[in-house]
Amino acid sequence: MHKSYRRARTDYPAGVVAIYDNGGKTADRYTVVYAPFYPATAGGDRPYFPYVGMSGEPFHPQGFCQHGETEDFRPTGGGWSGRSSCGKVIRFEDLPPDCQKVVLRDTEGSEA
Repeated sequence: MHKSYRRARTDYPAGVVAIYDNGGKTADRYTVVYAPFYPATAGGDRPYFPYVGMSGEPFHPQGFCQHGETEDFRPTGGGWSGRSSCGKVIRFEDLPPDCQKVVLRDTEGSEA
């Protein structure tokens, strides 16, 4: 992993680059961006960032939790390029408990 994409905050679990809260404007209120990977098909020079968008209750039948990946994330620019902001940066502890559980399951065994 490129050194510039290591977790930006010490309160984030290993493998987490950024955590956002859009204040409830959308169903995927919380967005957690993970450390990038460099796919061989792209020549390994352009990072792809895995992420998860989720509601405050991602395990609830009417909750929301969906994973994806993007190459348009700009860690220093506050979200995706060409799209509205993901919201404000928050601490890991500010995520609801079930959202923390999703992140910890996703990053289990991460070496970032």
